[in-house]
Amino acid sequence: MDEHLKTTMENQIDVCKEKLELHKFKVDVVDSRDECLELIDELLNEGETVSVGGSMTLFELGIIDYLESNSRINYLDRYHSEDPIEIYHQALSCDTYIMSSNAVTSDGQLYNIDGTGNRVAALTYGPDRVLVVIGWNKIVLNIQSAIDRVESIAAPANCVRLTKATPCASLGHCTNCESPQRICSSKVITSRSHIKDRIHVIIVKENLGY
Repeated sequence: MDEHLKTTMENQIDVCKEKLELHKFKVDVVDSRDECLELIDELLNEGETVSVGGSMTLFELGIIDYLESNSRINYLDRYHSEDPIEIYHQALSCDTYIMSSNAVTSDGQLYNIDGTGNRVAALTYGPDRVLVVIGWNKIVLNIQSAIDRVESIAAPANCVRLTKATPCASLGHCTNCESPQRICSSKVITSRSHIKDRIHVIIVKENLGY
């Protein structure tokens, strides 16, 4: 990456981190995927119950593979369960919930859109701790920029990935459709961590996920 662009993005991270911490989020910044996995391993305690929200970022970082092979924890595996809805329910009372965010704003807010709602439900209330892992490509200026990012990047890409018959999958942008396969049902802005440090944002200096 061009050094000038890298410096600009690192400056954005510094501003975002400061604002998130002001809003009672815990924040760590790591340089690479390997460092992220090392941090996750340090954070998880033996015997913890851990679950995840749907996320390409977690797959790209190797976090899903790590959790599936980790014998130190009790992993609630939504991807191989015969009853994922039951896993969603159990996840609401787990020790640590790991997810990504559709966008994080420079003024220190998280913006997420969900179809089923299990991911934003866990973020808002339930698990003792929530680890929110993002690539620096998900840092945006403000909530309107976050909405624009989801409507033009995250939602269309996810609909293509999930083979949903929605207008955005073919047009590449949101039309606020009424499709029965629409994945945008709940729109949640998290302005602060109600319990200090309950929500722990981990920013990776790489482009990850949608």
